[in-house]
Amino acid sequence: MDFLKEIFYVPLLNLLVWLYNVLPWQDLGVAIIILTIVIKLVLYPLNKKAIVSQKALQDLQPKLEEIKIKYAGDREAQARATMEMYKNEKINPASSCLPILVQLPFLIAVYQVFRVGLSNGSLDQLYPFISNPGTMHTLAFGFFELSERSIILALLAGVAQFWQARMLSTKRPTVKSTEAKDENITAIMNKQMVYVMPVFTVFIGLSFPAGLTLYWFVNTLLTGLQQLLVFKKQK
Repeated sequence: MDFLKEIFYVPLLNLLVWLYNVLPWQDLGVAIIILTIVIKLVLYPLNKKAIVSQKALQDLQPKLEEIKIKYAGDREAQARATMEMYKNEKINPASSCLPILVQLPFLIAVYQVFRVGLSNGSLDQLYPFISNPGTMHTLAFGFFELSERSIILALLAGVAQFWQARMLSTKRPTVKSTEAKDENITAIMNKQMVYVMPVFTVFIGLSFPAGLTLYWFVNTLLTGLQQLLVFKKQK
């Protein structure tokens, strides 16, 4: 854990404090936004790969439906045909999940920064070349108290999550085979996730300090913008 702390938590804490120091108005909210953009730029190649993979998997849904209808009742044949299709299309389903796992340490580190590094005023882990501001004002933009929960930011994060998820969703073909009714259930569950995840995001946002919710909101917004950029280039 100490290794992860030195790799993620300490550098992020120092970068946030440095940004706070160099900003003329010393607005922590602006510093968080810049920090989020920096993290997003660092993870841009991984995020791009994940977006392309997720979209490719969505676009392959009609072919997956055909395979499951063709080999209904034979799970092994379905699995072989599915893997063969992935191989022919040069798609690795796991590649869409790996970048998400990579981002988890960053999210945990940002949470620790607000829970320990700022909330308790513990800035004793700053690098020698980073000036200790003593006290960091948590009022952002003149009206957001980042050390407390914010309903507005939680709702904004939920809306951004819905926009991002909705962009990736595609209309799946209607399953006409009586032997593949489970695909209808899967389609319904996928559609529900577009609405469930934003609600979950709002719930989580109301449970954490507004500083972390602001990070989540900006990160989701940037992910959506990156999706637009990637989709535009693909077209």
